[in-house]
Amino acid sequence: MSEAEIVSNLRKQHIPNTPDNGHNGQNQNADHPLSDAIQQVITVAGGDPETTAAKRIRELIHTATKLLADGADDGELKLISRSIKELRYALKIFRPYQDTPKISIFGSARTQENHPTYQAAATFGKLMADSGWMVITGAGGGIMAAGNGGAGREASFGVSIRLPFETNANEHIVGDPKLINFRYFFTRKLMFMWQSKAVALFAGGFGTQDEGFEALTLIQTGKAPTIPIVMVDAPGLTYWKRWDQYVREELLTAGLINKEDLSLYRVYDNPQDAAQHVMEFYRNYHSQRFVNDTLLFRMHRPLRDAQIDALNEEFADLIKEGKIEQTGPMEQEKDHRELPRIRFIFAKRAYGKLRMMIDRINEMDKLNAE
Repeated sequence: MSEAEIVSNLRKQHIPNTPDNGHNGQNQNADHPLSDAIQQVITVAGGDPETTAAKRIRELIHTATKLLADGADDGELKLISRSIKELRYALKIFRPYQDTPKISIFGSARTQENHPTYQAAATFGKLMADSGWMVITGAGGGIMAAGNGGAGREASFGVSIRLPFETNANEHIVGDPKLINFRYFFTRKLMFMWQSKAVALFAGGFGTQDEGFEALTLIQTGKAPTIPIVMVDAPGLTYWKRWDQYVREELLTAGLINKEDLSLYRVYDNPQDAAQHVMEFYRNYHSQRFVNDTLLFRMHRPLRDAQIDALNEEFADLIKEGKIEQTGPMEQEKDHRELPRIRFIFAKRAYGKLRMMIDRINEMDKLNAE
């Protein structure tokens, strides 16, 4: 059957208005003629209908067809369509660099090149690039230009947003294929967090504060993996020191956050110590993932039995049942199967203390090396 015939058939298919609980495709009727047509579309597009990827594509197509039955208006359809297009294109640009660690750098677009904070951000970007990292900025001026300039064009990404002001990409990323232009803030923010293994914040306005609090919120609630967040002042300046004071005196004192939440970020008054902290976070800790309720920490090197016992004692309140065990990969894991792991059934609370557990794993590795 030709592509044109498949499209024609799709137009003739009745789109079932089945109950929908918000999970893409879970209520799709596999016996409905629409399912056969979707299978044909996937085949014509060059996909194997039996793969997991094809299953996800079926869910996407089925969800899109439901918008017709929902009576979605043109504005709603534009939002959904453009959002998917933006995400697809951004992921395409990032994909060739997926094995290279990246750090998002945030800060004011208004900071001038002769300002100490600009110089600190440029130094930080260079330190990260020299350590094999790439930087992601909003592609604008100020701190964004400093981060891209310090890292250099080859080690830089720019994720720009269309605004009525501050719309020009900085000279270090303009014209580069790694410059991505977004229409929507929410798709842009998603890519910042999705692609980053660390976040660095320099002095900035509402946007910088927004990005910082969003990163903290996502990690605090378990909606994003635990990554290092560093807040960096130039020597002698106190922007983030005073911010930290506010958090402690207003949020912590009032019981609006837990004491352990303070471990989710670090404040530094020089770029060298901030960059070193990011490196130390990944000294032994590699990454994390869930398999159902089991949380796994992948590590570069195994811990000693006595150290596993110490983790069980120190972090017993994070364990829902059983204990922390050192193990190999679980059957469901596809990536990094060569790395040792620890795993436990996580209580899914106190993510700030989970960050403290990662710090202890790295400290133990340092002791093992001495």
